[in-house]
Amino acid sequence: MYSLKLELKLNNKERSKLAGCAGFSRFVYNFGLSLLTNSWDFEGIKASNSKRLAAIEKVFTNYVKTNPDYVWMQQYPSAIYSNALRNLAKAFEKWRQQESGFPQMKTKKKGDSFTVLKKSGVYPTACEPMLPFTNRQVLQPGKRITIPGLGEFRLKQPIPFLCSSQSFTISRMADKWFVSFSLDVEKAPPVIHEVESVGIDLGIKTFATLSDGSTRETPSSLKKAKTKLNKQQWRNRKKQLGNRRKDIKASKNAKQYFAQLAKSHAHITNIRKDFLQKTTTEISRKYYRIRIEDLNVSGMIANNKLSEAISNLGWYEFRRMLTYKEAFYGTKLEIVNRWFPSSKTCSSCGSVQPMPLSERVYRCGACGHVQCRDLNAAINLNNAPKSKIRAVSSALDGFPGLKRLRTRRASAESTPVDRKGAVSPGRSRKQTSKV
Repeated sequence: MYSLKLELKLNNKERSKLAGCAGFSRFVYNFGLSLLTNSWDFEGIKASNSKRLAAIEKVFTNYVKTNPDYVWMQQYPSAIYSNALRNLAKAFEKWRQQESGFPQMKTKKKGDSFTVLKKSGVYPTACEPMLPFTNRQVLQPGKRITIPGLGEFRLKQPIPFLCSSQSFTISRMADKWFVSFSLDVEKAPPVIHEVESVGIDLGIKTFATLSDGSTRETPSSLKKAKTKLNKQQWRNRKKQLGNRRKDIKASKNAKQYFAQLAKSHAHITNIRKDFLQKTTTEISRKYYRIRIEDLNVSGMIANNKLSEAISNLGWYEFRRMLTYKEAFYGTKLEIVNRWFPSSKTCSSCGSVQPMPLSERVYRCGACGHVQCRDLNAAINLNNAPKSKIRAVSSALDGFPGLKRLRTRRASAESTPVDRKGAVSPGRSRKQTSKV
């Protein structure tokens, strides 16, 4: 699967239209979440969440949209609220599998996004299959794109080739709007890599040190942008974006500041994504077997002195990109056990000695080998024994709740299950309804 994400070039009228679509999608999501949680308290009704959401969609279509107070909903495509309820079903499925927390009400502060798709196809006659690709939107090369149900929009970057897609996701980052769509394209991975294997040690001063001696430095523009953001926040630390409960409206200066603040955050995010994308692509094209350490990032962030620096680097995103690029470039990503002493072990003789974090040069007390600490750790990761290595599963590895899911599945058969699906282990019905 191949996807494209392009920036839209909008006027004020088009911006208002997309913002309204995003608000409609957010309203339907919160509406479905509220009805679903309240339906768990109904006695004598035994139904799964999927059946409840199907009933909620019928109620929304036949009763809510026909209400005179909600006439404004008629101007938006029906695909928007269908996808909003579908996303709600996926959120509950992830919660049931312990992959994420309980679904929360969406707010405008977290950004605007919605999905539309082309539902209808062309059927030659009754009882015959649909003509191929008639339920997909054909996209011509150029700086214009037609989105089903919304019309034609201009693009800042042209579509590179003739393609088609069924679903389109429109999202906003700061003051910019983007459209993303997936394409059914198979990209053949390269057959030959230049280097057989490599070990990668991640750090703070040097982002990545490879076992062949090369390094990948964090771009200086990221640090400059972060410093500029910190100064900007400190100078405007007393500004507030209003308070609805106290009926306090935001000033024009506050609105301008928070708009500029969103742009600064988006700028930092783009710098980090661009650096990680290029770095992982370069590594995946050159090396076949890639070995990285299973870092306890959540535990390392507990250190107040290093938490901000670690969060800015994006170690988890680096691992996630290497994972999904296995299928693109034919690489093999392997994870080394986090308890493997890669920094304490001498890469020359194999002796293990204490190595505090303040020492940046490894000096072996047994053979006298002297080497950079990060390079020594990268070589040890590359030469780690097979008992300390495991392969990465592209589908499941990396989810925060995967370990909890595996441990709870063993005791699931002996644990009584609520057929309504309303209460999870350790949570009462009253607590769930309040969430």
